[in-house]
Amino acid sequence: MGVITDPIADLLTRIRNAMTAHHDTVSVPVSRVKLEIVKILKAEGFIADFDTDKKAPEAIRIHLRYGERKQGIISGLRRVSRPGLRIYARRADVPRVQGGLGVAIISTSHGIMTDREARRAGVGGEVLCYIW
Repeated sequence: MGVITDPIADLLTRIRNAMTAHHDTVSVPVSRVKLEIVKILKAEGFIADFDTDKKAPEAIRIHLRYGERKQGIISGLRRVSRPGLRIYARRADVPRVQGGLGVAIISTSHGIMTDREARRAGVGGEVLCYIW
């Protein structure tokens, strides 16, 4: 496998593809940033659970959540800031996703957090992705 230039986009794509194929779990290579994003997804109720794979400790296994008719809880994932074009938001300009129904994940000086937490803490940062 080649070098992944944008690991966050890779994480979002793997989740999107697994949801489309109705898989129960998806494995992604582990990194500190990905682990923080997955923790936020669990806290916000977008995924059922996650754990580090026992067979491959360098991977995170994400357990996906579905509704009654096997439709995904996550209806959309979008990478905002990317290696070729970084997008930053001041604390006054922290974005709202789908009128507050979605979540913007932001990398701040206080760590990776949701748009709501960033507004509460009064900080801005790099807008990593939108999830709704």
